[in-house]
Amino acid sequence: MTKELYVKRSGSVATIIINRVEKKNSFTLAMFKQLGTILEELETDQQVKLLLVKGIDESAFSSGADISEFLENRFSAQKAKTYNDATLEAIEKLYRFPKPTIAIIKTLAIGGGLELANSCDFRFATTGSKLGITASNIGIIYNLTSTKRLVNLIGPSKAKELLYTAKLISAEEGKEIGLIDYVYSIEEIEEKCLAFAEAIISKSSVANNGIKQVIHSIIDGENEETNEMEQLILDSFSSEDYKEGIQAFLEKRKPNFS
Repeated sequence: MTKELYVKRSGSVATIIINRVEKKNSFTLAMFKQLGTILEELETDQQVKLLLVKGIDESAFSSGADISEFLENRFSAQKAKTYNDATLEAIEKLYRFPKPTIAIIKTLAIGGGLELANSCDFRFATTGSKLGITASNIGIIYNLTSTKRLVNLIGPSKAKELLYTAKLISAEEGKEIGLIDYVYSIEEIEEKCLAFAEAIISKSSVANNGIKQVIHSIIDGENEETNEMEQLILDSFSSEDYKEGIQAFLEKRKPNFS
């Protein structure tokens, strides 16, 4: 049976590939649970410095949750809670993944698909890709966690516009409002994204992973360093990366981080 989610590795980069082409890469409940398991495994993989998430081909990044499951798995308040808890747990694991993450959006990212992309640190999209959250089309109130994430990216007015109208916008408009970071043609997006990824992984993982934690703490509302955050920062000064960075600077060469 074809795997609907699987991982490819290339050096320090791991890629989660969504492979459900016949359904525009929509996610079943089982796929959300599998995503959480994959993320747990990659989090502890010392070889992985950066994570990409993409669809298997040009047809879609993801069209979101598979609505055909809703009559069985999401058709009462209690069933909806069980479903929502499982899906949000996976999406939160992607958002809290301790290493840099990039979503490569080709053609389509709708509903839960855009929710997944918004949980990544960066979003690359192909020219003309369609983006939107269509919960209001089926009478669902979009969850607070993902709504907050959307508001942080594009502001409350634009978030309301997308959610109230359920309209689809282009990648170009998404870039204008801060939803998308970079837009490239289908022919060049992979090359551009990999070059961007290489620029990140050539730097210190100790620094980059720590920076991600600091920025997420700011987004979460922290205004002062907690004891844990202070210790995280101080620990970087005894890391091998710090020693190598200082030595490379003094020797006027590029650092070779472990």
